[in-house]
Amino acid sequence: MMLALTSFSQTNFKKKSPPLTEALPESVGMSTERLSRIDSLCIKAVSKGDISGAVDLVARNGKIVYYKAFEMADNQSGRILKRDDIFRIASQSKAITATAVMMLREEGKFKLDDPISKYIPEFKNQLVLMTLKKKDTSYTTVPATSEITIRQLLSHTSCIGYGIIADDKDEWFKMLYEKAGVIDAWTTENVSIKDNILKIAKLPLHCNPGEKYIYSNGLDVLGYFIEIVSGVPLDVFLITRLFDPPGMNDIWVYLPENKTPRLVSLQKPDNGKWVRYPVTFYDPEFLVKGAKRVFPGGAGPTSMAKDYATFLQMYLNGGELNGTRFFSRTTIQEIMANQIGNLWGENSDKYYGLVFSVVT
Repeated sequence: MMLALTSFSQTNFKKKSPPLTEALPESVGMSTERLSRIDSLCIKAVSKGDISGAVDLVARNGKIVYYKAFEMADNQSGRILKRDDIFRIASQSKAITATAVMMLREEGKFKLDDPISKYIPEFKNQLVLMTLKKKDTSYTTVPATSEITIRQLLSHTSCIGYGIIADDKDEWFKMLYEKAGVIDAWTTENVSIKDNILKIAKLPLHCNPGEKYIYSNGLDVLGYFIEIVSGVPLDVFLITRLFDPPGMNDIWVYLPENKTPRLVSLQKPDNGKWVRYPVTFYDPEFLVKGAKRVFPGGAGPTSMAKDYATFLQMYLNGGELNGTRFFSRTTIQEIMANQIGNLWGENSDKYYGLVFSVVT
């Protein structure tokens, strides 16, 4: 199976851009003196209590010209932060999942405007929420005017939205998602990505697909879609197809036991001190304990700074990294093109593509 996994999207390429390596700033037209200003910026942020620590990396033209760690990885134990420590990257995971989707699209596995119901039938005949009674969460709906497409899931225009982590104005959906047992992010419980997505499929939408930009669980839906189209679990696909080929060895969905000592603690300020974040609607230690079964496409992996920079360098190289071509340049252009029209306003200086928000 692994041979089959590595025989499609990635192809050997004559041009071989080197892996990210460290170099003097001046070698790529940058200033050591000016970059050193980041030091005082981070030190000041720590002293003010804005952050507990940071790892900063700056790269240009494929060269790392600034790479430093500041302060603490865990204040309670006194563990100093190091450059290769591993962070929860939260919604930066969305770009990783979207990239995996586009890799499968490059192979001709689907079309962007295919309805998601073609692959997950439970999303057929979606409804739009009209009213809700808070007393018993009974609600009324109308049929959606169109089906959700893969393009809309990628560009946050599917109108699915979030539940427990939604904005306060989406209180109705918080109530519905909680009642349905939808997991917005992570869990230590024995839940699969399929279990979660099929619950979302039964719930009404915020609006008709394509009508609005609503930051959403759409990338979690696409995580399950990747499993269906590729035939392997999401974490296996990401590791074998996206992380391993360019040598991103410290970006994971769930951390191997030998790497857990490098995981940066999730902390919050409390009376002038930094303390570990408590268990709320999720357990911050989900990465190292529990069932480790759910692979949320929108907020799963962990990474060290250099590995995520390596991932981004692939885009800067036009879809190629270290001799492996992940995308054609045409696909990169499509990824970076405006996918939401004027939903952010006619005069907006940014828009959303298929993987990233783009500043014009």
